[in-house]
Amino acid sequence: MGERDIVTTLVFSCAPQQSSSSRPKAQEFSTVPSVRRHPGEMSWLRLGWPATPEGLLRGSGFGHSGHGDEERLGLAQRDELSHTYGDEGEVSAERGAQDPPGTPPSICPRITTWEAGWNVTNAIQGIFVLGLPYALLQSGYLGLLLLVLAAVICSYTGKILISCLYEEDEEGRLIRVRNSYEDVANACCAGLCPRLGGVVVNAAQVVELSMTCVLYLVVSSNLVSHSFLGPPLPLAAWSMASVLPLVPCVLIRDLRVVSRLSLLCSLAQFLITFTVVACCLTQAHRWCWRRMAISVDFEKLLVSIGVIIFSYTSQVFLPTLEGSMEERGNFSSMMTWTHVLACVFKTAFSMLAFLTWGEDTKEVITDNLPAALRTVVNLCLLAKALLSYPLPFYAAAEVLQGCVSKWGADSTRRAGTALALRGCLLLLTFLIATFVPHFSLLMGLTGSVTGAAMTFLLPSLFHLQLKWSKLSRKLKIFDVLIVVLGSLCSLSGIVCSVKGLIEAFGRKQT
Repeated sequence: MGERDIVTTLVFSCAPQQSSSSRPKAQEFSTVPSVRRHPGEMSWLRLGWPATPEGLLRGSGFGHSGHGDEERLGLAQRDELSHTYGDEGEVSAERGAQDPPGTPPSICPRITTWEAGWNVTNAIQGIFVLGLPYALLQSGYLGLLLLVLAAVICSYTGKILISCLYEEDEEGRLIRVRNSYEDVANACCAGLCPRLGGVVVNAAQVVELSMTCVLYLVVSSNLVSHSFLGPPLPLAAWSMASVLPLVPCVLIRDLRVVSRLSLLCSLAQFLITFTVVACCLTQAHRWCWRRMAISVDFEKLLVSIGVIIFSYTSQVFLPTLEGSMEERGNFSSMMTWTHVLACVFKTAFSMLAFLTWGEDTKEVITDNLPAALRTVVNLCLLAKALLSYPLPFYAAAEVLQGCVSKWGADSTRRAGTALALRGCLLLLTFLIATFVPHFSLLMGLTGSVTGAAMTFLLPSLFHLQLKWSKLSRKLKIFDVLIVVLGSLCSLSGIVCSVKGLIEAFGRKQT
């Protein structure tokens, strides 16, 4: 995630440039105004968020300035950006808080609660929402329950993940001692292996971002093949046609190149959604509640769980976003109302589409539109998918380059190494999209692997380990239940998704 489209406005940490010798220590990180709480209460999640895109990226260590970007993957620069930002030190976000000694004033504008909510909303309401009606077809009435349950859990785990960034000082004030998902993971694994947690988180990020790129290519090739009349061509040809315009992505070094496309992507998403909803409303006379299945295939249900989880994932970018808000005390309420709105929209959209087309619901709902309308909408969707691809690609490449640099790569060959990494990443996403062109199964598999881990399992495990002595019994039980539920959904979803892919290949060969 969050189907992990990219945020319309990328928000990343921003910090003043300091030499390593002048960086504040852990105890010197910016503080949040004194907030006292009773053990186990969630009111202590009064935290904050970073500034705006361009300055944030500049301070992140990517070496480039950037503006806000596309949906949920926009979240994507995620922790790699956040982690680097954390290394630069942090400036207090809340009014009235005192900056640590020696910290220069912040030069980065901060975002309002509404802007933060807009980022989260775009993260969890992207192009992959178009696959939810098909997930509802596979899961029936249980799918409606899952849409609500996933929203509740994802909102909660986002809040507890942010709480893990903070510790109390002797006076009961919350101090931000960690700056990224990776920092939290490393803190939890310090006794076992100091860098193990960071390796796991980075690996999950790369897989999630890469699979998002693959899904964009699958959507693009599917749309191209359905939008142009003429002699039938093999799917590989359509995939090649979709990936060729993306080759320049390997040369992108400045996020501003892709961030300027965010408004067009958001506009295209709105037009597509509006068109589908309008078409459904004109077919209201065809609606029949009996189309909704009560008994469903268990294996298909598990795949649908992965799809639904994937559509809500946004946790990886939250630590960075949290550091940018002007009013960190509004973080918890912002997470609540953004997920409530997302839940209402996704449920209504999925229901309208399913009631209109029933058993004929396609993996990508735009394929159900009338021929003339479908061509226009698919072209808009194609443009959106192609314009959305660069951001997760850029983020995944930066994470990989960061890992390679830690292994001591020769600085004189760094440019060549970066280009080779980007080329290999582009080729890998193309090959997967060509040989595994199954949108819902890939989305379900990704949601079951990285979505469940990053959204359900890890935040709850980290919360239990770092905050155990301060949690009430109810919260401990709730966290344990999320861990158990996430583990079951993840393992069973992986098995069923892989099985579904094998069956799909079997049908194709016969």
